[in-house]
Amino acid sequence: MTTAEARPERERQLNFAVHCGFAVLITASLIRFVFRHGPDENTMVLVLAGLLCGVYVTAVRSPGPARTVATWVLVAVWTVLVVLAPSFAWCAFAVFFVCRSGVPARQAAAATAVTALGTAAGLFKLSDFTDVAALLGPLAAGLVLTLVYERLEVALARQAALNNELRDAQAQAVAAERAAGTMAERERVAREIHDTVTQGLASTVLLLEAADRKDRLSPEVRQATEQLRLNLAETRGLVHELATADAPEEPLETALATAVRTHVPQMRVAVVGQPRELPAEVRHALVRIAQSAAANVQQHARAQTASVTLGFLPDSVTLDIYDDGLGFAPDATAGHTREGGYGLRAMRQRVEQLGGTFAVESAPGEGTVIGVEIPTTRTEGETL
Repeated sequence: MTTAEARPERERQLNFAVHCGFAVLITASLIRFVFRHGPDENTMVLVLAGLLCGVYVTAVRSPGPARTVATWVLVAVWTVLVVLAPSFAWCAFAVFFVCRSGVPARQAAAATAVTALGTAAGLFKLSDFTDVAALLGPLAAGLVLTLVYERLEVALARQAALNNELRDAQAQAVAAERAAGTMAERERVAREIHDTVTQGLASTVLLLEAADRKDRLSPEVRQATEQLRLNLAETRGLVHELATADAPEEPLETALATAVRTHVPQMRVAVVGQPRELPAEVRHALVRIAQSAAANVQQHARAQTASVTLGFLPDSVTLDIYDDGLGFAPDATAGHTREGGYGLRAMRQRVEQLGGTFAVESAPGEGTVIGVEIPTTRTEGETL
């Protein structure tokens, strides 16, 4: 059980002890009063004692403002009862705790003072107004209990603040550990890509260049070599992005233009809204989606014009990729085959992993629009 969970449990135990104490004391006081006084004196006191019990239950069970009113009624009934029958003075301890918890802090001291004064008046009357200790004792006890209770409240508030600080520190430690784990995984993936894909592409490019110098390869093979060289550069860039956690140096608009114009040199890039820094995961996803969409335009669309629009909304960022090419039936590309179709699925997965929405609008002969929206605000317990 945590400290935060233990505190309500301790409060329940304390309240249960106070209520049991009140029940025992009021019963003992009633028995003592009935045995020491005649029937003619019992009626009013018994009525007040029953009323006190009813108001006590109401005060401890009522919520909000109703509890405050019930507590003040309890103090009033208690004062009258203890003045008429000082035998009930011992119940003052339970009334004191109800006063401290049943009214706002500014009123608690006044309610406690009235309770102490009523108890003092009753006990002083019981001594035939001769015992000064009976007068001063309840007042001193009320003062001491008030000071102790207030000191306890301050200590509990300080403990609660420390508990909150501890929880915040633990949350920060967990976040730091998660970030460290993420960075370690990024570095591991970067090493794997560098040692396999990047090295393989570099070797292939070198072999093709050597073959070209020796046998003068065909234009198609040279074009394939150039594409491999571009893929090698992209892979090296990806390795660099994975291995470094620093903020990107170039604006997102520039990164998008570089990514799409590798495939479609004349592709337009526009920005709507006020640009702002985005989480690294969101930025990376937008660049890769735009790059993949541009590759599709190059390979399949036969478009005359194509554009990318980056939009900054208050709580999200949008990306729209448009081309006026051949178009297609989106339902026909729900899966992927050896000939293609994986690109759209990968785009959708990137977006949905970040809590965003992905849409494709297209038809044969009518061009294509790919729409992406990714939230940039964080909810409790969620990280981007």
